[in-house]
Amino acid sequence: MLLDPIHLSALSSILRHGSFDAAADELAVTPSAISQRIKALEDRVGAALIHRGTPCTGTPAGLRIAQHAEDIGLLESRLVQELTLKQATGPARVRIAIPADVLATWFIDAMALVDGLLFDLVLDDQDHSAEWLKRGEVSAAITVGGQPVSGCDSFALGNLRYIATASPDFIRQWFSPGVNEQTLASAPCLTFNRKDSLQRSWIAAQTGRRITPPSHYLPSSQGFVDAAIAGLGWGMNPVGLVRPALEDGRLCPLKPNAPLDVPLTWQVGRVLAPALAPLTAAVRKVARDALLPEQSQHLPSGQCP
Repeated sequence: MLLDPIHLSALSSILRHGSFDAAADELAVTPSAISQRIKALEDRVGAALIHRGTPCTGTPAGLRIAQHAEDIGLLESRLVQELTLKQATGPARVRIAIPADVLATWFIDAMALVDGLLFDLVLDDQDHSAEWLKRGEVSAAITVGGQPVSGCDSFALGNLRYIATASPDFIRQWFSPGVNEQTLASAPCLTFNRKDSLQRSWIAAQTGRRITPPSHYLPSSQGFVDAAIAGLGWGMNPVGLVRPALEDGRLCPLKPNAPLDVPLTWQVGRVLAPALAPLTAAVRKVARDALLPEQSQHLPSGQCP
């Protein structure tokens, strides 16, 4: 079933901007023209594609078709480059699912190495970014572990190292008896969102028990660091984000030499892999410097209680 590229561009624009009016502005047409294009596309596929609201959002079918349109744009951009034709339509757009901590620590450096792409980043918990690929809603993703997603090329990147950190005053208040089942069950911890299992994974690794401590929910990587420094709770932070605070003593590890290493994998749809080869090369290059191999690394400890 062939779909009109003009109709596809209207759908993609609505989902990017959240309204028919904004899509009309981007495409330099009237809102009525956008409505007509969406109606024609919905009639063509026989399904609703947009939840009309504020903002407008995509139905499962709409999200999948919009991603298909962006995939086509990537492939056309690659063809233009290979034929050394003038690219008149502007840069291609690529939608990628990545964990927030990856964005906060190193992924922007990889983005900066690639020309000719507009990035649409979907931030999700590290254990769930692969689901976006499985649903066909992104072109590539950084996932946890080495389990390949069907239809994707996979590249092991290395380990993102986390440390359980808290302020010295917080540790004195909650962990004076030691870091054990009892203190971990009562001390408030920081959790990114309800999908985040890092803190529970670290507790299980240290105690052999599944414990659910009281939690603050803070969906911000830098907010995690700031909240830990402020004494709101303890949390798992990437070494790269907390190194300065560990070195000057504003934060301390809950336990010395007890990191949690999370293996990351770059996965890209196989059909799009040639078009995204420069991005794949950039991601792998930056990851080599930013992430750890399996062997351990010296950790700054600061002046801790």
